[in-house]
Amino acid sequence: MNDDRSAIVRELSTPLAGAKGWMKFLGIMFIIQGVFTALSIVGILIAWLPIWIGVLLNQSAGALERAHASGDEAAFRMSLDKLRSYFVIQGVLMLIGIILGVLMILFYGAVIAAMISSGKFH
Repeated sequence: MNDDRSAIVRELSTPLAGAKGWMKFLGIMFIIQGVFTALSIVGILIAWLPIWIGVLLNQSAGALERAHASGDEAAFRMSLDKLRSYFVIQGVLMLIGIILGVLMILFYGAVIAAMISSGKFH
């Protein structure tokens, strides 16, 4: 029974195991981005986000590698949990970006409308 579960874990982890190199690459790139972001005074406030994302991707890739090699169910779950966290963080950041973009468009639209109505914009 345990060998069957290990075989299932290996089979289920095969598609993601093929992408583990890309996961590690992206993880390292996010960490580097976070380090460069931390070099600025304002960037130090948000530098933890790309570093955290990079660590999540590297942890997921490592756990996936263990799961695929040994059929370890706990490692496979950990890998999927880290990937879930990665996608949730990226989704929240995307929503924040969209909201800020809409607010900027509304703000600049209001500024331009005020300039036009005051006659300062011919």
